[in-house]
Amino acid sequence: MSLVNVSSLDFNDIRESIKSFLRADGRFTDYDFEGSNFRVLLDTLAYNTYISSYNANMLTNEVFLDGATLRENVVSIARNIGYLPRSVRCSKAKVSFYVDLTEYDQNPISVIVKKGIIASSSDGTLLNTFVYSIPDDIRSRVSGKLAEFVDVDIFEGTYIEEFFTVDSLSKTQRFILKNNNIDTNTIRVSVKDSKTSNNSIIYKFADNITNVSSSDKVFFINEIEDSRYELIFGDGTFGSALSDKNYITVSYIKTKGEAANGIRSFEFNGILTDNNGNSLDIDVPILTTIEFSDYGAPIESIPSIKKFAPRLYASQNRAVTSSDYETIVPLIYPETESVAVFGGEELSPPQYGKVFITVKPRNGTYLSNSLKDSLKQKLKKYSVAGILPEFIDLKYLYIEYNTAVYYNINRGYANTLKDQIQSNIEFYSKSKELNSYGSRFKYSKFLKLIDDTSDAITSNITSMSIRRDLKINEGTNTQYEICFGNSFYIKRKTGYNIKSSGFSVSDISGVVYLSDRPIDDTNGDLFIFRLTSKNDPVIVKNKVGNINYRTGEINLNYLNIISTTKLDPAGNRIIQLSAIPESNDIIGKQDLYLQLDTTSSTLNLINDTISSGTDLSGSGYIVTSSYLNEDLIRI
Repeated sequence: MSLVNVSSLDFNDIRESIKSFLRADGRFTDYDFEGSNFRVLLDTLAYNTYISSYNANMLTNEVFLDGATLRENVVSIARNIGYLPRSVRCSKAKVSFYVDLTEYDQNPISVIVKKGIIASSSDGTLLNTFVYSIPDDIRSRVSGKLAEFVDVDIFEGTYIEEFFTVDSLSKTQRFILKNNNIDTNTIRVSVKDSKTSNNSIIYKFADNITNVSSSDKVFFINEIEDSRYELIFGDGTFGSALSDKNYITVSYIKTKGEAANGIRSFEFNGILTDNNGNSLDIDVPILTTIEFSDYGAPIESIPSIKKFAPRLYASQNRAVTSSDYETIVPLIYPETESVAVFGGEELSPPQYGKVFITVKPRNGTYLSNSLKDSLKQKLKKYSVAGILPEFIDLKYLYIEYNTAVYYNINRGYANTLKDQIQSNIEFYSKSKELNSYGSRFKYSKFLKLIDDTSDAITSNITSMSIRRDLKINEGTNTQYEICFGNSFYIKRKTGYNIKSSGFSVSDISGVVYLSDRPIDDTNGDLFIFRLTSKNDPVIVKNKVGNINYRTGEINLNYLNIISTTKLDPAGNRIIQLSAIPESNDIIGKQDLYLQLDTTSSTLNLINDTISSGTDLSGSGYIVTSSYLNEDLIRI
């Protein structure tokens, strides 16, 4: 009897293979499998083979990082190459308050806020309430019957303690924390010789063993099933080993993650003591919010683990290539949403020996100077000698669209369709496809997104432009450089390809605008002009800078700009500069971060008179230009 090669996972294919296998035996050559009870046996054999094949296939997939789908398996594989997935992160706020001891009959040296719950709040709906905790005691000296607590970081979540006693006779003892949703940054570990001992030793978290000696008091963390965590202690070679009857105290904060972001007001619920340990029976302090609650984040996703685990292993905890930095920065700054890194040699002129890093925070736009300095210090232990990391601010490249959508009035209403299209565009503008460094706006996909919104839509004409906002040094003679990272389309050889919003300069009266005049297909000059009417420009100053159409770079000579007609959301004076891109597929290069600006874009709906049957001859059909309007300025 010949064997049949079974390669399909389809039930019917397996069943036919079994029938072919049986027919190879002369006793079953003309047997009617479908018309006999043998059919039940065939179904059973095929079903068993199908289930076995499926299980084998899934089992094989779960062995490899790329194919694994269950979080436990992904985490386990990542652990084998030294990667610890990021835990859920507490939403953090900053508050200040003072403790008035005027009515307190003693004169303590200091006041202590005990670790644990310190404040509570809600999201304003009364449906969600939050408690805020601190992982460590906070002490403040008393001066003039007042103890001031300034810029105190409080973390959303419940403070929890767990205790373990080391049993050296148990070969299977594990130190597993009972709860999930733990922010591992808040884990604190102390060890006493025994439960009755008074003195304890603080153990520090170690993320690798390269700098751990045999006497270091450290612990390691593993994520295990159900997104819980296990603590691992040293073995006497890497880290100090525990002894029998050692008593371990572990504290941490169990959090709701990003759910508490945006909370702005807090009520004090903490415990106050003096330096002698006596509880303070005084009026409840009033908390002043310095920074509202932010930076809460969910546990690292499976796609993120698959992306970063191999890259961290390849970097071997050292930063040499740009890819190494892109992997390490999210580890030392978990609030990173996206990061771009490029070497100084890629700049013009080159800056050798430097690597430039720009980070988009998960909740915010820019990194503070103090945070940049802190990240530089953390990067030192990874960086190669002679390479200086420099953090630069995020730069937005805004994408604007001008869309005319044709629709069949027999199948939909204009206002309803417009709302649906705007909703789809808004969703696309917030997707990962755009909101990351190195992303690309795909013109054809954008057109399809509009057309697929409804069957009532017959077509759309969409033209694109790109914009940068130039923040000025008001009242200061300054040079400016603005890079778009995309080539400009030269629409007019006579000039006026670049549009700007209005501004004023010290040596010219009135509101003026900036534009260009091409010299050749690559270079052009910049000039300043004013308008006497909508399309009647008068040049007031020539050669104020230059433009490179191929690289999308604008350079302005020294100008003393004293005011502008536009402000950014933070109230800073800006000049908006826009151009038509050479390609409608727009790329966010280097430190440019793409933003689809729906507020500065236009969307109009037009009756397709031909499709709707109201004008089959097409004589009254409204034609829309495929090119942007002829305005010379940005209003």
